[in-house]
Amino acid sequence: MQFAQRLDEAIRNKKSLLCVGLDTVLEKVPASLRGHDDPLFAFNKAIIAATAPWAAAYKVNTAFYEAYGLAGWRALQLTFRYLPEDVIRIADAKRGDIGNTSRMYARALFEELGADAVTVNPLMGSDSVQPFLEQEEKGVFFLCLTSNAGSADFQHFGDGREKLFERIARQVQKWNSRGNCGLVVGATHAEELGAVRALVPELPFLIPGIGAQGGDLERSVQLGTDAQGLRAVYNSSRAILYAAQGEDFAAAAGRAAQETQAALQRALQGK
Repeated sequence: MQFAQRLDEAIRNKKSLLCVGLDTVLEKVPASLRGHDDPLFAFNKAIIAATAPWAAAYKVNTAFYEAYGLAGWRALQLTFRYLPEDVIRIADAKRGDIGNTSRMYARALFEELGADAVTVNPLMGSDSVQPFLEQEEKGVFFLCLTSNAGSADFQHFGDGREKLFERIARQVQKWNSRGNCGLVVGATHAEELGAVRALVPELPFLIPGIGAQGGDLERSVQLGTDAQGLRAVYNSSRAILYAAQGEDFAAAAGRAAQETQAALQRALQGK
């Protein structure tokens, strides 16, 4: 099954557009877990158990684990193994390099971690991304128009005919021969999000920015999903992970995930 179809299936089965971001910071893990042999995984395990009923996908930002060396990589592996089979497991690694290096990145993320999808920087061109695209069931979300303020420095640059983010979207569409390409487009750029969707109506989108970054949830759902209300998942990390700092952190995360899933569904009804 092609990745785009796998994503649609997860969204339908879970009745959810929510992607929970596991950007776990050790200093924010409750004190009661810090004496654990693996506090990062212990925290993630509790968060996943509490939020799984409401999530179609999880996005695990590898930098938050790589920063802790071998212990962090172990927590990363255990986290991927613990994620439910009925969700899309995204390794947010933002990789991209010459072909033989990208091949090793793809091997590490797809084979060693078991990710269903990865995030990739497309700016080095077609030979740098092909190793990620060889398995049709494995998805690749290419950075297109990111949610951070600094995206304006380069991604909005244009030649009078098209802007860089539009060129990326068109180029990624050309790479989509196996139905496994997608785009990262931020909810903080709602109108541009709609323009990108118009350019590539069938590509899956990973849409960050609806939580702590303050993106327009309702508008981004109406403009970012496809004609069937599919092909997009909306990531929220900090607003769910750290909904509470005390011993009720997991229950609070579950409530935040449920509320976010419900808000996404309400926005979809208004599409």
